[in-house]
Amino acid sequence: MVIVVMIIMALVIFGFVLKMTFLGLAGRLAMCAAASLSVILACDVAAGQSKAQIADWLARPELMLDMSVWLTVDVAFHVVFCVMAAKLLAGPLSRCGSVVLEVCRWFPGVLVFPVLFAVLTELIFSLPGVDFDTIARSLAAGLLVAVPLLAAGLLRLLPEKELRLELLFMVNMLTVALGVVATVNGRTAAAGTNEVDLCALAAVASLLAVGTAIGVVLNKYLTRKHISQIK
Repeated sequence: MVIVVMIIMALVIFGFVLKMTFLGLAGRLAMCAAASLSVILACDVAAGQSKAQIADWLARPELMLDMSVWLTVDVAFHVVFCVMAAKLLAGPLSRCGSVVLEVCRWFPGVLVFPVLFAVLTELIFSLPGVDFDTIARSLAAGLLVAVPLLAAGLLRLLPEKELRLELLFMVNMLTVALGVVATVNGRTAAAGTNEVDLCALAAVASLLAVGTAIGVVLNKYLTRKHISQIK
């Protein structure tokens, strides 16, 4: 479980840095300043934690379920950003689409803040005798310097926006998959059974059929509208 959580934390940090490549220098500095400020403000709380308490948190299924909700919100915003940004590359967006794209672009993510809190806590445990405020300020300063540099390095390494969007999309898909593993935590969602609930199966099939029909009709309507606008 600890290894899975650590991998998720690494993916969240990498996704945060990768998201910075879609912002200008001022935007990167603003996001990093917000992250650094959260680290400084969380110093007192992080100093009061213990390894036993953190291990107890990781073993609590209820907390993992709550974190999975925030993880889903994070992934949803990033996936919508990837889709809208890719759509923008193919053509202009509507006014509503542009607003959604900008909101998702400037959404830093919810999980990056608890991940930074966990990093701060681990640094405090690893550096006994060092002033807590010094550790927090050093981490905050490191974020202000390292994240923009890493984002610039990724931008230089992957100048194609399409590749960076695909990478961000895949990182978030892997993150949500590992989130499912962390949520289950060795438990099964329901007891096994050999019986088939025909009513539930019919309900799911009906939902799929209705959703498919709505999607087909909506796609035809939007296609005709787009063709009429071109003419």
